[in-house]
Amino acid sequence: MGKMLTLQVGGHTFPAYEATPTKPAKGGVVVIHEVWALNEHIKSIADRFAAEGYYALAPDLLSETDVASHAAELQLDLFNPEKRNEAQPKLRALMTPMQEPGFATETLAKLGICFGRLYNEPSVKQCVAVCGFCFGGSYSYSMALHEPRLKAAIPFYGHVSTDKDELKKITCPILAFYGERDEGLVAGLPSVETGMEAAGVQYEAVVYPDCGHAFFNDTNPFAYNATAAKDAWQRTIAFLAAHR
Repeated sequence: MGKMLTLQVGGHTFPAYEATPTKPAKGGVVVIHEVWALNEHIKSIADRFAAEGYYALAPDLLSETDVASHAAELQLDLFNPEKRNEAQPKLRALMTPMQEPGFATETLAKLGICFGRLYNEPSVKQCVAVCGFCFGGSYSYSMALHEPRLKAAIPFYGHVSTDKDELKKITCPILAFYGERDEGLVAGLPSVETGMEAAGVQYEAVVYPDCGHAFFNDTNPFAYNATAAKDAWQRTIAFLAAHR
């Protein structure tokens, strides 16, 4: 359904996957991948958005790192109790470039290019949302903080500041998803909800019982939860329809 293309920011280029609906678009969605970079799973999600009538654009924000070459093996090992301890230091090493000064700024610039491409697409009618997972969930929150024209944000298992003054920058509604066993993120969720309320942000967080991190990823047999994933997708499509 989709195709790869090359986008440019400053003097650099980066790849992205574009999936377009067969009928006039209901809107546009920037789809942000997990820490494993752009892969077939994320492309399939972009295709699903297109099938629902949304013009979807999924950039590879880690194309300049070595993550993709190790992703298939590492993401399974990380969730496998027998291999987790061995996989964690490997993942930390791969994530080193993401901690470098300027990475977040460059990443937000790439997302800005993606937003602009969708926003200026006539069929989208300036109605653009963002949906991201893990790494992408955190950057979905970041887009909400930095792009006032965003119509909606749908972060899956993402991290966000709890500072009320920072959260006041958000102008769009947010629907967030978490797994109950994703203890680090869920433990901080009450503070996020308090901060969002104090900042006047329309915010809802759905926490699924008996689920952990990456419950939406149907390529990960250790993490995937079909029941939660189905419900989250239905809620996602309904949320987009309500905020066009």
